Amino acid sequence: MRMTKPESKLKLLWLEWRGLLIFLVVMLLFRSAIADWNQVPTGSMKPTILIGDRVIVNKLAYDLKFPFTTWHLAKWDNPKRGEIVTFYSPRDEKLLIKRVIGIPGDVVSLRNNQLFINNIASEYSELAPSIIEQLDTIQQQEHAFYTETIDDIKHPVMLVPSEPNQYNSFGPVKVPDDHYLVLGDNRDHSGDSRIIGFIERDRITGRAHTVAFSVDYEDHYLPRFDRFIKALP
Repeated sequence: MRMTKPESKLKLLWLEWRGLLIFLVVMLLFRSAIADWNQVPTGSMKPTILIGDRVIVNKLAYDLKFPFTTWHLAKWDNPKRGEIVTFYSPRDEKLLIKRVIGIPGDVVSLRNNQLFINNIASEYSELAPSIIEQLDTIQQQEHAFYTETIDDIKHPVMLVPSEPNQYNSFGPVKVPDDHYLVLGDNRDHSGDSRIIGFIERDRITGRAHTVAFSVDYEDHYLPRFDRFIKALP
């Protein structure tokens, strides 16, 4: 039976564009279930992640999900304290990126921006000037910068020196089973577990580990070449 004209056109279109369509479908599946790169639009993870960074996220770090869903097909690991994770906010379903501070069963408190995990105080030491100098002069002047050490895991933090208040002090709180407590490295400017609560394990989509590339929004979107392929602490 001969094909009608519409059927012929559809077949010709498929033959002409099938390679591109198959490639796009494979890329979408890859980015949904295996690995992705995420634009960081806020400064909540400064000085570790800057506005304009494109961060590589390993979506197979903890589990395998059905593409375009949060349904788990298999699990083989869980987030660890100190890792940077992406997750969907329980408040508005926006994709966020924060650092895991408390894992299930931990007792966490923050006292004037000093962390205590299971009654053990985190240690604070000098942060490398090269990290601080990535920020503008005003931010450098208004913030204090430290290397925070939790269980021998070191990462940068920045905070605003101030008296204890409802934001820089909380707890102690116990992290429930199958949940995590997350904070931003920019401690006084982060919508994290202090606002959105504990994060369910199933909401976590992957582990961020590298800045793929970066552009400076405040300087004509010029590339920050020194941040290309830069591992995240």
